[in-house]
Amino acid sequence: MHKLIQDLIDNLQSYYNEFVVLLPKLILAILAFSILFFIANRTRNVVNKNLSARMDDPLLAKFIARVVKVSIVVFAIMIVMRIIGLADIAAGIITGASVSAIVIGFAFKDIGENFLAGIMLAFDRPFRIGDTVELDGNHGKVVSLEMRITHIKSFDGKDIYIPNASIIKNPVINYTIDGFVRQEFNIGLDYGSDIDEAIEIMNRTVRQVPGILVEEKEPSLSIGALNASTVDITVRYWLDTFDSKYSSLNIRTQAINQCLIELDKAGYYLPGDVVELKNYQDVDLKTKANAN
Repeated sequence: MHKLIQDLIDNLQSYYNEFVVLLPKLILAILAFSILFFIANRTRNVVNKNLSARMDDPLLAKFIARVVKVSIVVFAIMIVMRIIGLADIAAGIITGASVSAIVIGFAFKDIGENFLAGIMLAFDRPFRIGDTVELDGNHGKVVSLEMRITHIKSFDGKDIYIPNASIIKNPVINYTIDGFVRQEFNIGLDYGSDIDEAIEIMNRTVRQVPGILVEEKEPSLSIGALNASTVDITVRYWLDTFDSKYSSLNIRTQAINQCLIELDKAGYYLPGDVVELKNYQDVDLKTKANAN
């Protein structure tokens, strides 16, 4: 029992001596990492500020700034490992020659894939911050491009984070990259209505709605469909996505409302669906008309 206690004390003494020897290295390593991490943050801010002032795409500027920061942080980790005596492991990670590096590489394959995909997206620039896009089946506005994921906000307020590798492998639909987006709505008129006059009335009306483009891209109207009880007129118009003064939903609401008002003033009838009832048994049907 006495020998067991003595061995325990000797082991603790040995660990203490090793800790005392390692303590200055740990303090130096922590100090070095803190300084380099501070430099990484400052460098990221400076790079982001300078690139944003020179580029028309803040998305690329922010991504490059993040890559610069990550590179400095990785360099800081390597310095720390050298200081505390893990130079061989640091060299193995850098060269990729060690078994540990290979295992880590397989374990974090998806992370590396998303990171490389993020670099490709940053330089290809299929979308910018604020663009309305469809990514991997998700619709929304681009909020940011991160190292591994792209953040978009759906129109119902959901925050969606999509892996960059998934975006690279699937079609990217950008509705607003050129600054224009088209909207449309249908209005059903009664059969026998003067379609040409109705189209002229609605064309004149939508051109007066603030936010609808009339010079760069003109509105267009056409017969959309022949339904059971209505002739549908399809109204198409364009919006400037770079103009933040107008809301697309408010423009659509105002355009539909004004068209309905003007058609009503002109005496047009907008019927609902017609329901046909067949009385196969020849039984009298009670209605308000014959009830009176």
